[in-house]
Formats: sequence, structure tokens, C-alpha cells
Amino acid sequence: MPDLAPWRSSRDFRLLFYQGTVTYFGSFMAMIALPLQIKHLTDSPLAVGAMGAVELVPLVVFGLYGGALADAVDRRRMILLTEAGLGVLALVLLVNALLPDPLLWPLYVVAAGVSALAGLQRPALDSLMARIVPHDQLTAAAALNGLRYQFGAIVGPALAGLVVAYAGHASAYAVTVAGFLGSVVLCSRLSPAPPVEGAERPSLRGIAEGARYAWSRPVLLGTYAVDLAAMFFAFPNTIFPFLADELDAVWALGLMYAAGAVGSMVLGLTSGWVSRVRRHGLPVVFGATVWGLAIAAAGVSPGIWAVLLCLAVAGAADMLSGLGRATIWNQTIPEELRGRLAGIEVLSYSVGPQLGQVRAGTMAGWTGTRPAFWSGGLACVASVAVLAALLPKLISYDADTDEDALRRRAAREAEPV
Repeated sequence: MPDLAPWRSSRDFRLLFYQGTVTYFGSFMAMIALPLQIKHLTDSPLAVGAMGAVELVPLVVFGLYGGALADAVDRRRMILLTEAGLGVLALVLLVNALLPDPLLWPLYVVAAGVSALAGLQRPALDSLMARIVPHDQLTAAAALNGLRYQFGAIVGPALAGLVVAYAGHASAYAVTVAGFLGSVVLCSRLSPAPPVEGAERPSLRGIAEGARYAWSRPVLLGTYAVDLAAMFFAFPNTIFPFLADELDAVWALGLMYAAGAVGSMVLGLTSGWVSRVRRHGLPVVFGATVWGLAIAAAGVSPGIWAVLLCLAVAGAADMLSGLGRATIWNQTIPEELRGRLAGIEVLSYSVGPQLGQVRAGTMAGWTGTRPAFWSGGLACVASVAVLAALLPKLISYDADTDEDALRRRAAREAEPV
């Protein structure tokens, strides 16, 4: 069973849990409907993969700026405003889908806008967690957040496939709009989260300070690099519709998107033991390696059920790696740099999938769908092995002896209750 201590001890954690559940459910509906609509309009894997390219630049620019902004403004207000903006963009998708002949270009424009707003929002969300949850409950909080995410990732895609098939793209976007409306209401009830005293205004110098801190910490650098490599080489979601066609299993497309989340949820529901782990770098590397192997296996699997099993294993492995990364980040990064480092974290776990979409779509167009799967999975395994060898401090990280972790724990214990 998962450790429920953060749920019991923090009202704001409970609010964010509810908010994230509602948001993820609606967002995953749109996340599935959008590439399906592009596929419907173009029937091109390159056109679907291009969505990742369109999202990349806004994510990089606004992710870094959002990190600096999160250290300088009230994080609650920042989350609330960006969530409202995402709801407006979902409304644009709904209106476009209701047109007699939906247009292609608004889909790319909205994808870029969503990427920009998500880049602004995620550093504030991620950095808020270390403030509202006691230090010794951070691993448990990461596991519960993973369960929240996976609930949306299971139910959203599974229903999205059915909704799009039987009710059209507009119905999926309508659910997304409703989800953001509920999320805004929940965000408005969060406690204020003002910046630390003496926080500097957002600037390139401040962003550079955060980057220098990350570069000087091999453990942090390793978490970013491993996740980036795993997602770049082995993120296959863009080409799921084409693999479903090859397997004559279009009916299972929603299950393909949900399978990884099922694996992640199974691991999350049995994650109580993770709170007792102290060497969090090991699951980061092990999980990323198993992720690559499972994606490669999916590429050579003969039928849809074998593919779904491989994707479930990949999801569990990604969850394990993600728990290790989130715990290291929250255990070691000082509060005054938390937003800027969260901006770098956003790049590590978001840019990778965007680039991975481009890689997968391009390779599928050149070599076929299955080679795009297995070659990416094997490249992931090789790159993670190289990174582990180059950054041995990631493997040896121990929360009981690491200087940054001990310093951060002492700072939290000294804070007034």
C-alpha cells in the first residue's frame, strides 16, 4: 500500500491531489484526441510527429522563464492563472472541432500555446510540493502524485479512444474544458505561496545561477540526463495509432495509451517500501534501463496483448525511475533555487518526450513503425549505461550521507511550524 502520510498532514497537498486528478483526466482526453485529429486530417506520421517540434521551443523558453518566475512570485497565483489559460486553449480546440471542416493549423498553434503555459506552470507546481509536505514525507508524496497522474493516464486515454470513435473529437475537448474549469476552482482554494524573503526578480542572471548549480551537482545532472535520454530514444506514443493499424487493433488504441499508466499505477499502489529507500539514484538508472528494454520488446511483439504487456512493464519502470528523480530533487535543492531548478526539471522530463515524438515519427516514416520502436528502446539502454558510467555519483547517492540532502533536511527542521 502507498504511504498516505502527506495526505493526512497537508490540506494543500489534498487540494493539489484533487486538482491534479481533475486536470489530468481532462488533459489526457485532449492529449489523445489531438494527435488522432491530426492523423484523421493528414494520415501522416510525420505530421503527427511535427506536433512535438512545434511544442519544443515554447517549452524550453517558457520552462526556463517559468522556473525563474516561480522563485519571484506567489506560486499559487501563477498556477491559477496558467490553469485558466489552458482552459481557454481547450475551448479553442472545441470550437475548431465543431466547424463543418476543422482546420489543421489551429491544432499546432494550440499545441504550442499549451506547451508555453505548461512550461510556465510546472516549475511553480513542482517547487510548491517541497514547501507544503514535510521533508521526511517527500518520497511518499511523489508516489501519491504518481498515482494521481496515472489515474488520469489510464481513464483519460481509455475513454478518449471511445469518445472520439463514437462521439467525435469535439466531445473529448468538451470534457477537457470541464476539467480545467473544475481545476481552477480547486486552485483558488490553495493557501498563498509567496516567494522567500529577498527573492530576486526573474532575469537571465538568475536562470544562469540555477543552471550553474545544477551543473555543479553530478547527482542532479544525472537525473536530468537519464530521463532526457530515456524519453528521447524510447518515447513511442506518437506512433501508437500506426502500430494499432499494423496489428489490426484500432479498437485497442486507447488501451495502448493507457497500458503504461496501468503499470505505473500497480507500482504506485505497492510503493510503501519506497519510503524506506535511501539510495534513490539506483531506481533512477534501473527504471530507465527496464523502460528501454520494454519498449524494444514491444517493437518485436507479435500481437496486441503482448504489446500491451510490454507497455505496462515500461510504465512501471518509468514510475520507479520518476520516484527516484523526484525524491532526489526535493531532498537536495534549496528553497531559494527551487523554482529555477524546477524549470530545468521541466525541460528534462518534458523536452525528452517532445523530441521523442519527432524521432519516433521521423523514424517510422523512414523505416517503418516497428523499427522505430525497437531501435529506440535499444538506444535508450545504451545511453543510460553510458551516463551511469560517466556520472557514478548518481548511483552512489545516499539520502543519509549526501551533503545537499543533509543541508536541506536541516533547513526544513529549522523552519517555524
